Amino acid sequence: MAQLAGQLVDAVEGLLGTRLPFRLQAWDGSTAGAVDGPLLVLRNRQALRRLAWAPGELGLVRAYVSGDLEIGPDTDLYRVLAEFAHLMERPELQGLHLGPAELAGPRGRAVLRAALRAGVLGPQPPAPPEEARPVGRLHSRGRDRAAISHHYDVGNEFYRLVLGPSMVYSCAYWTPQGTGLEDAQAAKLDLVCRKLGLRPGMRLLDVGCGWGSLALHAARHYGVTVVGVSISAEQVALARERVAEAGLAGRVEIRLQDYREIPDGPYDAISSIGMAEHVGSEQYRVYAGGLYGLLAPGGRLLNHQIARRPSRPGEPYVTSPFISRYVFPDGELAPVGSTVALLEEAGFEVRDVESLREHYALTLREWVANLEANWPQAVRLAGRGRARVWRLYMAACALAFEENRIGVNQVLAVRTTPAGASGLPATRAQWLDHSPATAVNSPELHVAIPGPEEAADTDLGDRPSVR
Repeated sequence: MAQLAGQLVDAVEGLLGTRLPFRLQAWDGSTAGAVDGPLLVLRNRQALRRLAWAPGELGLVRAYVSGDLEIGPDTDLYRVLAEFAHLMERPELQGLHLGPAELAGPRGRAVLRAALRAGVLGPQPPAPPEEARPVGRLHSRGRDRAAISHHYDVGNEFYRLVLGPSMVYSCAYWTPQGTGLEDAQAAKLDLVCRKLGLRPGMRLLDVGCGWGSLALHAARHYGVTVVGVSISAEQVALARERVAEAGLAGRVEIRLQDYREIPDGPYDAISSIGMAEHVGSEQYRVYAGGLYGLLAPGGRLLNHQIARRPSRPGEPYVTSPFISRYVFPDGELAPVGSTVALLEEAGFEVRDVESLREHYALTLREWVANLEANWPQAVRLAGRGRARVWRLYMAACALAFEENRIGVNQVLAVRTTPAGASGLPATRAQWLDHSPATAVNSPELHVAIPGPEEAADTDLGDRPSVR
């Protein structure tokens, strides 16, 4: 048993046909693997049992979320995730399928012998309670409500701890001057308002309004009236509280309402910030056509949406099992070109596309740092498993944005008048320079990109991730 870690590493490397970039510590205290690699700790046999029943990403996630797999005390989470991503991209692993036929072969038998010696073989462990299993017709209104609740109804105080006082759950906008995340989020809200050309008296629809931050900013600084809709009950409850506390109940209405149920167009402008990822490819034409129908001629749509890289011809789109089961059930990403095409198919004229990919990487690292710095409170609010899900997903997404595996884009589109007029100024600089006509007490937005630094110590069981 003293050689357990070595036996496991040898068996797995033999099956995969490549060296593991990790150092492994088994529950008997033995270690093996890459001497300088990030340390993974198997706390018990159940960690391997989860991997045996679900080889790959899903099994690893289940083991980590349940606490059966730990990250070593001096190990950076970002390095673990980067090494795993690069491992999965190695040529030796392309097309590898760990099914019964593979396990029955010579390499698979070596793994089974090691598992038998370690006492790993046994019934399938139940999935952690944080794993979602959506039921019902895909993207039906009831199933969409359940999917949104799984992600957003975790607790408003948990989100406040992660996101900070701004309560903005989308990519911030980092400009060369400033002081950090709060200013960067304020800059993003203002960028959206300027792109939409908001003016006093206009009527704005904010689809997927979250906790009401954009609605509040637009009403307070641009003098517009706002309707915000969300199907998260917890978001709507807090957004209404924030509107009342700001004294803006006469100008901001927050509704618990599906985007397919909005009856009272037309609106002068529509914002959809980080919501379209939940729509799904089957419903995207309904989404785009619905927003077009709700917008007055000459009105603008700002669609802020995460995008994936295009697939190769004939290659199916496969979602991450971790993201689809633990983070965004039924969520789908599309290439930005597909999004632009569908918006134009609905009748919009797309006037501008701006990528904010690097901005989202910076934002996510700030959120991870907030979570790690407040780890004991996060666990009290959401539970250890849920806190681990959020830490893992936000750190993984930060790397994915940095490495151009996913992106995020603001698409500005217009419903032109019957005569074809867009109402936009002649140059991009002109409409970006648009400033609120009601800029009384409007704060200046100076934002800086923070330098690399480490978060404060926590009781995470491993070193806080380096921002």
